Amino acid sequence: MANCSCGSGLDYSQCCEPYIKGNVQPETCEALLRARYTAYTMGELDYIYETIHPEQKEQHDSKATKKWADESTWLSFEIIGIKKGQKEDDEGFIEFKVRYRQKLQNITHHEMAYFKKNEGMWYFFDGEPVSPETYVREDKKIGRNEPCPCGSGKKYKKCCMA
Repeated sequence: MANCSCGSGLDYSQCCEPYIKGNVQPETCEALLRARYTAYTMGELDYIYETIHPEQKEQHDSKATKKWADESTWLSFEIIGIKKGQKEDDEGFIEFKVRYRQKLQNITHHEMAYFKKNEGMWYFFDGEPVSPETYVREDKKIGRNEPCPCGSGKKYKKCCMA
């Protein structure tokens, strides 16, 4: 028995396999997202297509999806936050990160995914990349040639910066 790729800690047969094999439908958008990630890691790309919202299927590029999945070594999956997406909801949003390796380079895919129900079933509708937060310096930047803030009287580059 092997742990599921989605990081739940459960065995694959008790976690994402029933969804991917079509035996059970996910009751939440989180369960759907976890199953979709696992499907990518296992090359079960039919499941990826089947779980795209009917209004979005024509935009799906099966060749590009297969190429991406085949050329990637899947490293980890992390859910950052969930808004709605429970059994009683009709839509949900999940921010997540996927780490994978391609051509000896580690890559992080950070996305806000939108899920929508259709005829009572959850589907992936769309996703937007999440931009990294801009770092804002709280203190004034000290120039190399300015006096050192420690009070030594030396230039910063010859004192504390060195």
